[in-house]
Amino acid sequence: MKRVLSIVMLLVIATALCACKGGTGNEGTDSVYYGGKITVGITQDLDSLDPHKAVAAGTKEVLYNIFEGLIKVDKDGNFVPAVASSYEISTDGLKYTFVLRDGVKFHNGKAVTAEDVIYSLKRAAGLSETPEADVSTVSAFKIISDITSEGNKVIVTLSSPNTELIGYFTSSIIPCDYTEQATKPVGTGPFKFVSYSPLTSIVLEKNADYYIKGVPYLDEVTFKICANTDSAFLELLGGSIDVFPYLTNDQAAQLKGVMNVVDGTMNLVQALFLNNKVAPFDNVKVRQAVCCAIDRQALIDVVAGGKGEIIGTNMFPSFASYYEKDLVNSYPYDTAKAKELLEQAGLKDGFTFTITVPSNYDFHVRTAQIVADQLAKVGITAKIELVEWSTWLSDVYVGRQFTSTIIGLDSQLAPSDVLRFYPTESSKNFMNYSNKEFDEVFEKAKATTDSAEKIADYKKLQQILTADAAAAYLQSPAQLVAVSKKLDGYTFYPVYVQDMSVIHFNTDPNKAE
Repeated sequence: MKRVLSIVMLLVIATALCACKGGTGNEGTDSVYYGGKITVGITQDLDSLDPHKAVAAGTKEVLYNIFEGLIKVDKDGNFVPAVASSYEISTDGLKYTFVLRDGVKFHNGKAVTAEDVIYSLKRAAGLSETPEADVSTVSAFKIISDITSEGNKVIVTLSSPNTELIGYFTSSIIPCDYTEQATKPVGTGPFKFVSYSPLTSIVLEKNADYYIKGVPYLDEVTFKICANTDSAFLELLGGSIDVFPYLTNDQAAQLKGVMNVVDGTMNLVQALFLNNKVAPFDNVKVRQAVCCAIDRQALIDVVAGGKGEIIGTNMFPSFASYYEKDLVNSYPYDTAKAKELLEQAGLKDGFTFTITVPSNYDFHVRTAQIVADQLAKVGITAKIELVEWSTWLSDVYVGRQFTSTIIGLDSQLAPSDVLRFYPTESSKNFMNYSNKEFDEVFEKAKATTDSAEKIADYKKLQQILTADAAAAYLQSPAQLVAVSKKLDGYTFYPVYVQDMSVIHFNTDPNKAE
């Protein structure tokens, strides 16, 4: 049976949006106001304004407001139409057909065409006639054999079956004849680019021509780049930041009565990621010893006030069908077992290693400090090295010049994307993990069109990673977000984004300013 998502779903969404608005004036019904400006605090600079060259999750969460793909994800994890009005997947999993939406314009006024879509997909897939070395290609798109168009339809043909590829078509659609994405980005999203000052801010303004009527509400959003969580917190207290999505538990407690604090999940896999090719982590018993020496619940209690969910592998719980929850208990906190494994590995007296952590992520820094304290109890000395985000990207993620790191890994809504860091030949495999069985099952899991078989394969992959202790998996972290009491509408999604289109003032923004 073919899978079809039609424009009906979008119309329902649009109707619901319009239904809660007044017909004229600044104020809608239910105390919803249009207009106003807000400032959102972020703790890392953008690594690129070009959506196909951005690597960091912190960059993508901002660019989400400027760019869209053929589809996007709603708050419940459903794929809903964006630049496409509908899509269809062939029963054999070899062909994806997208019907383009009428009337969608880029921010420069140019109408979106099939040529733009084909250009964008080929660029993201690394299939352009003139490939660009700095484009961060979508590895899952390697199985694309052809992209063609028929009128307002774009047909993507695959070289092998894949029914979960739809999640990757959130990849940004950009104009085929525009050459300034790196400095003046142009997309189809609810907000348009205004300006960018490195290490300072990026400013966006409302896209009045956005195809979904009724959104966005705000006139302007400034993402202010703060040095770290502490400096952002001071600005929150001073009133110069309206939204901040990376609160610590202690900071959230201090904001009681000052701002609203909403909580959800980051949909990240946080772990002590180990370089599997560097001694002593090239020894599985050492990796297992580290896993046994970490009290994950105690860690979550201290770092996040008990908010967050323990995980046992590289998958987060929101992937309910694929998530292997029984793996949570694979390495219970057991210092005696950790010492026994170290002795078996010839490291009875322990060892010393370095945890490299990006300094702008206070959550990961605090996690590293607690992990180091816990490992010390079994004779392992962990030295924490704080580095700039750009250094982490170049040395750890790209260069693989590290021993261990603590970071959070995000993904598209496809199980293969969550596990894309582990195939031996994957360019994303910064941990240098290698397991022949994993590689074979991974390819099989992506190719099968049988849902039960696919679920079983992905659970098997998680079991392999956990048995190998490819990393010391910690938690799917909770996200605590500070929101001004003047604002409503902050929404959590099953992907890591900051959607400004749904935020609005609950009082007259002219008076609020």
